[in-house]
Amino acid sequence: MEIGAVAAMRYVKDGIRAARLVMQYTEHTLLVGEQASVFAISMGLPGPTNLSSEESLHKWNQWKDNNCQPNFRKNVFPSDSCGPYHPKENVGFGETSCPTAYLVETMTRKVSPINIHNHDTISMAVIDKTGHVAVGTSTNGATFKIPGRVGDGPIPGSSAYADDEVGACGATGDGDIMMRFLPCYQVVESMRRGMEPKFAAEDAISRILKKFPDFVGAVFAVSKNGVHAGACHGWTFQYSVRNPNMDDVEVFTVVPQTANSGVSHKD
Repeated sequence: MEIGAVAAMRYVKDGIRAARLVMQYTEHTLLVGEQASVFAISMGLPGPTNLSSEESLHKWNQWKDNNCQPNFRKNVFPSDSCGPYHPKENVGFGETSCPTAYLVETMTRKVSPINIHNHDTISMAVIDKTGHVAVGTSTNGATFKIPGRVGDGPIPGSSAYADDEVGACGATGDGDIMMRFLPCYQVVESMRRGMEPKFAAEDAISRILKKFPDFVGAVFAVSKNGVHAGACHGWTFQYSVRNPNMDDVEVFTVVPQTANSGVSHKD
């Protein structure tokens, strides 16, 4: 139950190291924005550093030339430009009412810009020889996100969760959807109640599918005894495993599940 996280941090490359510094040297859980960068640099991490690359600048310029499409805005005009944007009126909600779209059983979104070609989340769980369990997640976030956006990466229980008494979970995918369900907290709590990692992972994904049938995402689950599994939807997900008895890393491929199924196999 020790934790540290940073979000919307610019000019410092090593986000996961900054998160660890928050855990080790503060009483806080989460630092964000410019002050997270100031903290990380003050604690010895390199910076400020220009993190743009030729590739990222090229993608950005292409996106701008394409009228900033796709993007993550909704209920705004003009919708087919780079802004400035303004709220649309009469989109189904008011000062004292919920959006009508939220009253339906399932919810749909625009075609998600999240896919394996523009998504760089890494999540890793480790069980040491004394039985302590740790997990960490690091990400650049979604490509072409709205400035200031914070995804599921630094949110406790969303992209990562661990408990020595139970095990750990890591997650990746459409963080704006997944963080609403805290899937890794769900996975660990399901294992605490006796679920095997495979069924705990599938259950967490199915809970999201019931509300967002088009979402893209995946979780892995590992018990404190090293039993592991994964579940996903919208893409074929792979995760790697190694223990002291293995000569090399083994890669496991998880086949996308429907609302009621999921399968994993070893390559």
